[in-house]
Amino acid sequence: MNTQLTPSQLNSYQAILPNDDPAQDAIAVLKDHNGDIEASFEELYFQQHGPIPDFPDKSLWEVTLNQLRQELCGDDSFRTKVQEYSKNPGSTPLLTGLIVYLVGLAGLPLDPAIATVVVLYILKIGLNIFCQYTEPSDSKSLPGE
Repeated sequence: MNTQLTPSQLNSYQAILPNDDPAQDAIAVLKDHNGDIEASFEELYFQQHGPIPDFPDKSLWEVTLNQLRQELCGDDSFRTKVQEYSKNPGSTPLLTGLIVYLVGLAGLPLDPAIATVVVLYILKIGLNIFCQYTEPSDSKSLPGE
């Protein structure tokens, strides 16, 4: 599944986070990739860490989604933050809070720009769908396979 943000969505997020340099960097990369979340994630990762290892059976995006599922799907605090933001989608503090929360997770060393892309992905598809969609099973593939 290739998830993309529309130009309108990107412009909206850009307006919500005008003074957040990492978020603006992430949005610029998203715009360069026509809203393609996975391609933007990979570019931001490359900018921070260099070339992405190539493994034939999984991508860095897939591994990241799996780790995120483990960290976030049982986390009532994150779920509450997502619900609060979805009730007030123009709120800079609520969106920033989601990004900061993700950056602070112990299991994932995400910089703020990469965390921004991940948060926008979760907001795009919804947390419940994210938690079910990224759950590994023998009968389906993970996103990107």
